[in-house]
Formats: sequence, C-alpha cells, structure tokens
Amino acid sequence: MNTFLRNYSNIILLLAGILIGSLIGIFFPQTVDYLKPVGDIFLNLLFVCVVPLVFFAVANSISGVEQQHQFGRIIFSMIITFLFFIITAAIFTVIAVYLFPTEAVGMQNTGDLPQNTDEENWGTRIVKFFTVSEFTNLFSRQNMLALLIFAFLTGTAIKKAGAGGLAFRNFISSGYEVMKELLLIVMKAAPFGLGAYFAYQVATIGPQLFGFYAKPLGLYYVAGVVYFFTFFSLYAFIAKGTDGIKKFWKNNIYPSLTAISTCSSFATMPVNLLAARRIGIPDSVANIVIPIGSTLHKNGSSMSSIIKIYVAFLIIGKDFFDPMNLALALGITVFVSIVAGGIPNGGYIGELLMISVYQLPQEAIPAVMIIGTLVDPLATVLNATGDTVAAMVVTKLSGEKFVEPAADKF
Repeated sequence: MNTFLRNYSNIILLLAGILIGSLIGIFFPQTVDYLKPVGDIFLNLLFVCVVPLVFFAVANSISGVEQQHQFGRIIFSMIITFLFFIITAAIFTVIAVYLFPTEAVGMQNTGDLPQNTDEENWGTRIVKFFTVSEFTNLFSRQNMLALLIFAFLTGTAIKKAGAGGLAFRNFISSGYEVMKELLLIVMKAAPFGLGAYFAYQVATIGPQLFGFYAKPLGLYYVAGVVYFFTFFSLYAFIAKGTDGIKKFWKNNIYPSLTAISTCSSFATMPVNLLAARRIGIPDSVANIVIPIGSTLHKNGSSMSSIIKIYVAFLIIGKDFFDPMNLALALGITVFVSIVAGGIPNGGYIGELLMISVYQLPQEAIPAVMIIGTLVDPLATVLNATGDTVAAMVVTKLSGEKFVEPAADKF
C-alpha cells in the first residue's frame, strides 16, 4: 500500500484537483472568476519554465552526442516516425468518416471568431516562422520553431568547438539539470493550478460541448479514443514489445491528465520528459524528440484537420471523397500538424490555412473553428502524449538502447 501511494500519490492528488474543480465549475460557476487567476498563475509559471527547458534540453542532447552518425540516425528516425504517425492518423480518420457518414449541420454563429488580418506575403510569413529578428524574441513560446533551430545550431557549435567549448557545454548541461528541478518544483502545485483551470473550463465551455455539431464531435471523440488506445499500444509494442506497452501506459497517466486539463502540448512537455525517463527512453532521444514533437508532431491535430475539412465540404455540398480532394486533405493535414501551435486553441492558424487552400466560402469558417475548439481537449492528449510513444519508436529505429528507468517522481 505504501509503495502504491508513493508511486501514484501525485496522480491521485491531480485527479482529486481536477474532480473538485469540475464539481465547482458545474455547481458553483459564479466562483470560477476567482479561481481562474490561480490556474493562470500556474500555467504561466509552467510556460516560463518550458521555454528555457526546450533550449537547454535540445542543445545539451546534440552537444552530448559523441558520434555524428548517431545524431543523424536519431533525426532521420524522428522524421520518418513523425510523418508516419501523422499520415496514419489522417488516413484512419478518413476511413472513420467514410464508414460513419454524417449529414451537413446548420451553421451557427457562437460569437466573435479570430479574423485573418495578416496581410503579409508568404515569404515574410516563412521568414517569421523559422527565425526571429531579435535574440530576446527567441525565448517565447510563440517562436518555438525558431528556438528549436537555434538550439540545434548551438548544440552543433558546441560540438565543433571541442575543448574550447567545454565550459559552455558544462553550462548547458547544468542549465538542463536546474530547469528539470525547477519544473519538478512548479509541478507540485499542479493539483491546485489545474483544478482551478479545469473549473473555469467546465463552467464556461462544458455545457456547450454537445450543443453544436454533435455528430462530427462524437465521431472525433470515438475515433480519437480508439486511435489513442489501439495505435499507441501498437507503437509501444513495436518499440519494446509487451513490456513497452506496460511501461508506456503506466507512465502516460499523468501526461494525459495534464494535457486534457491544460489543452496545451507545451504545458505537457515537462511531464512527458519525466515519463520518458521512467519508461527508459535515453535522454539523447527524449530530449530531441519530445521538445521538437511538441511543435512539429500532432496526431490529434491531424485527425481534427480531416474532420474539419469533411464538415466544411458537407456544408458547401462538395464531395470530400474525391481523390484530388483527399490527396490535398492529406497534404494540408501534414502541414497543419506542423504549424498548429502547442498552445490552447493554436489550431486556428491551421484552420484558416485550410479555408484558404480549398478556397472555401467564409461561411465555413465558423463551422471549422467551432469543431476545432470543441475537440481541443482530446486533440491535445493525442498531440502531447504521442510524442512519448514516438520517442520510444525512434529509440528502436535509431538503434539506441532503452536504459534502466529513472526513479523521478511526478
């Protein structure tokens, strides 16, 4: 009993916080305005910690890789794994909407929606997507891809500097250890912070969850849950057999709860890294795959992209299953899974991109944004926790060895 409490006490406390927060949101919705600042403070602390953690983790991993071909194998395996997972999720969703078709739903306006007021050309957008003009802008969760690229280059430069870069290498390594400990301290407040945030979500969004677009929403949640348990178990088995399945699900509880509570891949990244260590994924893999995956690898966004395109085609009366439309949908899905930010409701960028590529009428925008908002909790679970099982597969494909699981506490 003592062992059980020692291993699962934090998970039990987190579940209790979420449960209490949900009850408060349902029965005392007038109090959530007072609780929301508590959740916001916790999330802000988490986000502030996550950004430097990404830099230190990626730079430390790259600079610590002893052999160049080892690093190349990890990156190549990661790219193959990400693309395979994203496309598999999309194809699975296409099959789901084909087997369980739904009729067009009435378009309803639920309030103000984000407007696409960006007049910049694509060249300017690409520059801003991959780089920033000021060093200080790197350390913002809105510029994560630019930070990842900078961390890659920094780690590579440390390797090339050799003995002359040893002091900086030690600084990066020490910074990584410090940031891990800082995150452990912040996560002690998770039951209070996530409970307060969840109370606000339930009070403001919960009653409307099944009010609009019930069939597409239901289809997404059923298909998403099936994909979550079936395919993630299959991936874990491919990586490490039956032992991989056991270790993945044992250590995926806390990340899943964090993801569904925060609707943020970035907020889930710290517990994903801890889960990876307890599974036995080597740091050289986890510290590259999981931070990059939080930006570039999104199973949930892949599935929701297909659902939103399908609904948009239903609304305008076009055939979604036309081969050209399907091919374009898969291409858009891969891109959306990359550009969708790891922050709550970050998929709006991808939704507007989809509307633009298909040249859909403006009336379709409310539909896809409503769907995007309502599927966000499960999409985040699939996005965030998919990074951990992806790291397991990358370990297998790259020829790295699983290590003895670390004893970090959640």
